Amino acid sequence: MKLLFIVNPGSGSDDIDFKTVISDFFKSLEHTFEIYELTANCNPEQIRAAIDESKADRVIAAGGDGTLKLVADLLKGTKVPIGIIPAGSANGMAREMGIPLNIEQALALTISGETKEIHAVVVNDEFCIHLSDIGFNAYIVKKFDDLPQRGMWGYTKALWKALWSHHKMEVAFSIGNELIRSEAAMVVIANATMYGTGVKINPDGKLDDEVFEVILVKKYSFLEILKIRFTNLPFNPEKIESFQTDSLLIKTRNKVHFQVDGEYIGKVNSIQAKLLPAAITMIFNPEKIT
Repeated sequence: MKLLFIVNPGSGSDDIDFKTVISDFFKSLEHTFEIYELTANCNPEQIRAAIDESKADRVIAAGGDGTLKLVADLLKGTKVPIGIIPAGSANGMAREMGIPLNIEQALALTISGETKEIHAVVVNDEFCIHLSDIGFNAYIVKKFDDLPQRGMWGYTKALWKALWSHHKMEVAFSIGNELIRSEAAMVVIANATMYGTGVKINPDGKLDDEVFEVILVKKYSFLEILKIRFTNLPFNPEKIESFQTDSLLIKTRNKVHFQVDGEYIGKVNSIQAKLLPAAITMIFNPEKIT
């Protein structure tokens, strides 16, 4: 088997020498590999050319959710399996796929892991494989990007800043024949089930069904988030509601913060989303995910 590693040296902690770690892992194996290191302001077409030239059996994203999003966007519709070496500040899709944070265990799964097709969602022309949202969490992502600290400490500082300065928004969207109008702290377009922090915002989510979920968070409650994370109790409908659909148009009274797969996009006053069935093929850990 030949593997191509797309490495983002700026993801999360930058103290990992990927070239050495990957080379040492494959030293005694018959599999071959190449490493393509991303640079600042890299051109997606150059990455695509490197993928085509490598003729790799599997392509592995070494970085965070943003790195994986970039690789997945380039490989959508190709059936080439995509793996993950989680090295970001938050590694949401690695959690979804059962990929451990230990780099050697994750490397082993690039070879031994099984594959399955999953859907994706196009959100305002952005390719989304994990979670997109407007409102509170997108504001946290913006604050996090502005901070020098990475990792959970940086995320905690961003969360604290957002709690003191973020305001609710007014949203309107239709699910079937039902028109929903509500005040909201955030609205999540959920392809996956949980954030990289481990908060399971979308317990009903499946990556290979024919819908995505829309999570309307009316009131941001720490007790509700703790309940989601540590119990199997259902949402309190006065605070959080969940809907399923394969297409969506959300409108807001004022412009609101918007993020896709951990990447802050900017402020918008409308969101259009559509399901892409069987969009990419992912490598997963069969011991953790069925």
